Amino acid sequence: MQRRTLIAAAAAAVALAAGAALHAQNKGAPAPVDAPAPAARPATAEVQLRTVADVYAADAVIEAVRQATVSAQISGTVTQFFVDAGDRVKRGQLLARIDARETDAQVGSARANVAQAQAALAQARLNYDRTASLVKSNFVSQAALDKADADLKSAQAALDAARAGTSQAMTARSFAEVRSPIDGVVSRRLMERGELAAPGKPVVEVFDPAALRAVGAVPQFVMARAARADRATVQLPTLNHTVAATKLTLLPAADPRLLSTQVRADLPQQLPAGVVPGTAAKILLPIGTATRLVMPAAALIRRGELALANVVGADGKPQLRQIRVGDPVEGQQVEVLAGLAAGERVQLNPLLAKQ
Repeated sequence: MQRRTLIAAAAAAVALAAGAALHAQNKGAPAPVDAPAPAARPATAEVQLRTVADVYAADAVIEAVRQATVSAQISGTVTQFFVDAGDRVKRGQLLARIDARETDAQVGSARANVAQAQAALAQARLNYDRTASLVKSNFVSQAALDKADADLKSAQAALDAARAGTSQAMTARSFAEVRSPIDGVVSRRLMERGELAAPGKPVVEVFDPAALRAVGAVPQFVMARAARADRATVQLPTLNHTVAATKLTLLPAADPRLLSTQVRADLPQQLPAGVVPGTAAKILLPIGTATRLVMPAAALIRRGELALANVVGADGKPQLRQIRVGDPVEGQQVEVLAGLAAGERVQLNPLLAKQ
């Protein structure tokens, strides 16, 4: 009997302790935490067939509208250079000097000829006046006066010729100083001090950086459509920059060897640094409309020469696929040449979606 009583008391104590512990656990336990919400799916866009502006991209190069290759006009050794490549110059500024000893001698000889002709003219005038007085006194015949008049006119012509020779010699002397024909920047120095200059031999190249244009070629099969274009944009791939041309000119003559026509797109004055003559460019000419398969440019992934896109399947999972793309089109789209079909969906900003 006593044993049963002890067992019942122990069981009651255990139950009481368990109840107290459970009450304390419920009282101090934190509130239940909700299950995490499912992550939002990344944004996608559909690959579509759209009617877009048809643009022909003509390979081009940047050149200066105003440029000059300054050449020597006399023979002689280059004795001094006053500028180097990259220097800014003004019109008429001295660029180089050529040895002028020969032209100095020619100027001296021409001036001596003028002095000689002036003396001969003075003598002829005195002889004419003397002969005219003798004719009035009937001491000489009219023929003598006619001869004196002819000698006077000949002396006057000789003086004019001598003065012209002096002017010519002084002009040649001025050619010893090579001067800039335009305001601009020296792009190249084609000779060095001590080299022999000759008429027509280039010495310095100068261009005006304030007036640049892109010059390319348009093949004849797009000439008819390109002739109707009144605007164009110029891409600068090396600088990742695009500018609108201020003027578009399609030359009226074609190159029979290349079967193409030259096109010129004038650029605005405000250009990014690095746009200099010789820079590669593309002239984008609108030549009508066309139906193209396009996708958002934001869905494009580039890995070196590869173009990729995350294609979202029916199960909602993206799969990386290699594609081939063309030129950008309006509306932040890019043309799809291969790898995708109309109606497929691609993931936007795929690199950000993985973060």
